[in-house]
Amino acid sequence: MYIAQEESFGPVMVISKFKNGDVDGVLRRANTTEYGLASGVFTKDISKALYISEKLEAGTVFINTYNKTDVAAPFGGFKQSGFGKDLGKLFSASLISHLTVQMKKQPY
Repeated sequence: MYIAQEESFGPVMVISKFKNGDVDGVLRRANTTEYGLASGVFTKDISKALYISEKLEAGTVFINTYNKTDVAAPFGGFKQSGFGKDLGKLFSASLISHLTVQMKKQPY
């Protein structure tokens, strides 16, 4: 699907179906894109959300929320979505991949 493979800027959300329990299949599909600025995971299973956030190739992973960022958190993407991180000390350590995870306290 074209929209799931491009880096769209705007109010765009791709929601795709997957077989029950096929988390690794979802991760393969998500990581085949050449971009990786941000991603979102919505689930009641926080252990699963943290597992997914570690495996996703994205600079920021939002859990049970989206686009709620801390201005002090490092910002930047993986792959063609940018190199390095804006803000703070991590900007100079741009050869190291850093992940920012934003999680809502209460499940949706």
